[in-house]
Amino acid sequence: MTEYLSLILFTILFVLLLLGFPVAFTLGGVSVLFGLIFLDTAFFSLLPMRIFGIMNNYVLISVPLFVFMGVMLERSGIAERLLETMSLLMGRIKGGLAMSVVLVGAMLAASTGVVGATVVTMGLLSLPTMLKKGYSPELATGTIASSGTLGQIIPPSVVLVLLGSTMNVSVGDLFTAAVIPGLALVVLYLIYIFVFALIKPKLAPSVSEEELAIFRGKGLYKKIFTAFFLPMILIISVLGSIFFGIASPTEAAGVGAMVATILTAIEGKLNYEVLKTVMKETTYLTSMVFTILIGATAFGLIFRALGGDAMLIKVIQNANLSPYAFLAFVMVGIFFAGFFIDFIEIIFIFIPVVTPIFVKMHIDLLWVAILIAVNLQTSFLTPPFGFSLFYLKGVAPPEITTGHLYRGIIPFVLIQLFLLILMIIFPEIISFLPNYLKEK
Repeated sequence: MTEYLSLILFTILFVLLLLGFPVAFTLGGVSVLFGLIFLDTAFFSLLPMRIFGIMNNYVLISVPLFVFMGVMLERSGIAERLLETMSLLMGRIKGGLAMSVVLVGAMLAASTGVVGATVVTMGLLSLPTMLKKGYSPELATGTIASSGTLGQIIPPSVVLVLLGSTMNVSVGDLFTAAVIPGLALVVLYLIYIFVFALIKPKLAPSVSEEELAIFRGKGLYKKIFTAFFLPMILIISVLGSIFFGIASPTEAAGVGAMVATILTAIEGKLNYEVLKTVMKETTYLTSMVFTILIGATAFGLIFRALGGDAMLIKVIQNANLSPYAFLAFVMVGIFFAGFFIDFIEIIFIFIPVVTPIFVKMHIDLLWVAILIAVNLQTSFLTPPFGFSLFYLKGVAPPEITTGHLYRGIIPFVLIQLFLLILMIIFPEIISFLPNYLKEK
């Protein structure tokens, strides 16, 4: 009987989230209410221990530090200069402006990992320019929205930190394993834009010779050095310290937060107001994540107590699903859930439920975690609740319609799904770099 109660609990939560109720309070409130009605109140003595376990989780300390680093870098003005320089460097190539957006998105992903800040920054700076140059609105918006989500797979990524904590997988290993898939996604985006520009050159033109002549005037190499040097310091300080074993991901997050602050000071942008704003945004985002996590912990505890995980395992065993069939079932489920709910909700609701089954089937959790991370990227792009689309629409010129945004992201979502299939067929895409570094 209690097994069916766990299914009712899951269904009620999903419906309430679709109706727009606050995630954290819905997760925690409904779960605790179910527990009070159908379980012994003494059972709740376990909940405080679970919550303190979250608060004592060393890995999760990196979440506010990475968020601080990303928000601080966005305030420094470094991203704007990087985007302007890259667009002019690639200006002579058809589609070069769109390609520069992808490359800058990748660099910002490796520097910050904060999707909202990246999409808004590139939307404000590059979208009006791309439209003015004659770019297709669909290509322009699709490129900016998808490039902004690269921070979800290219480390340091908050998604990977949360997945590592939820699935009990080393965050350092996740960061290492995500490098090749992240770079592969960037290359696939560039190939698509290049082919699009070849087929429809008028919809992806090059920069005018007059603008290039001004850029290539006095102090060209100084401009290039200044634009790339500071972001590279941040990337090397964070990722280099992790990959070479100098610091753990949590320690590297602290290094990144400090370096981002120093770079902002070098740019002359660090003052009391900036520091206050950055700390306020960091506190807000971190509180949101941890409140959802506490609510998800209550859900996980009650769901297991009602026998939900045991029922799922039993159903799958009776269905005689192979490991790959179950993996396909989970991936399709996450993809469609991403149309309606946020990636944090998916991580904290779905992943704890399916992880024990992956373990029981002896499937490599590191491989699965990267597959899930790439899959979760689509949740930022897929309507009706794609957050990148909301961010971009908020800063887009009036002539950009919701239809432009929806049509623009379709090729990029298909590219992400193509990469996902490639990684399932060729697991070495994920495992090569971690195995190589371990052998060293």
